[in-house]
Amino acid sequence: MTTHDNNHSVLVAWLKVILPLAALGILSTLFLVSRTIDPSDAIPYADVDVNELARQPRITAPNYAGVTSDGAALTISAAEARPEDLQTESTTATTLHAALVTPDGGRTDITAAAASINSARQKAVFEGAVMIKTSTGYVVTADRLISALDQTMLESDGPVQATGPLGQLVAGQMTLTEDTATKGTYLLVFKNGVKLVYLPEK
Repeated sequence: MTTHDNNHSVLVAWLKVILPLAALGILSTLFLVSRTIDPSDAIPYADVDVNELARQPRITAPNYAGVTSDGAALTISAAEARPEDLQTESTTATTLHAALVTPDGGRTDITAAAASINSARQKAVFEGAVMIKTSTGYVVTADRLISALDQTMLESDGPVQATGPLGQLVAGQMTLTEDTATKGTYLLVFKNGVKLVYLPEK
């Protein structure tokens, strides 16, 4: 029994010496092997010009949603928006998508490269490869489209080209508004020199 106790005591005494030395060896290896940090290395995703952001503040992926006075739901989303004039509450945005859903169930989708939105005047102007798609089957392209934010009113600022159930047409202007004679219904009107190429269904 005494021999066992002596062996145990000797083992404990050796472990008290060996284990701390092993720990020191491991720590020394970590410091020697670890890579030296280069302070000049930049964080790859920190490529931000702080001065430019201070000069030109912007909002990424903004969304606007509202209801017009006639009950239509209007939503506008963009890739980026920048405030232009705080007094007139005007904002410019890029890569726009807008959707207008009227109470009668109709839907109009608008895409554009850019837009200027004026909250004070309740108006949005879409520009650059403007495309309008309606749930009634019309696809309209225009250079510029003006939209009200407080009522259902879309109006092209110039000629348009369109395809639809009747065929292909060009016109000097296009409007989408609520029918004043029948509340709750909406009219898509082509006017000012309309030319239609009628394509009968097969």
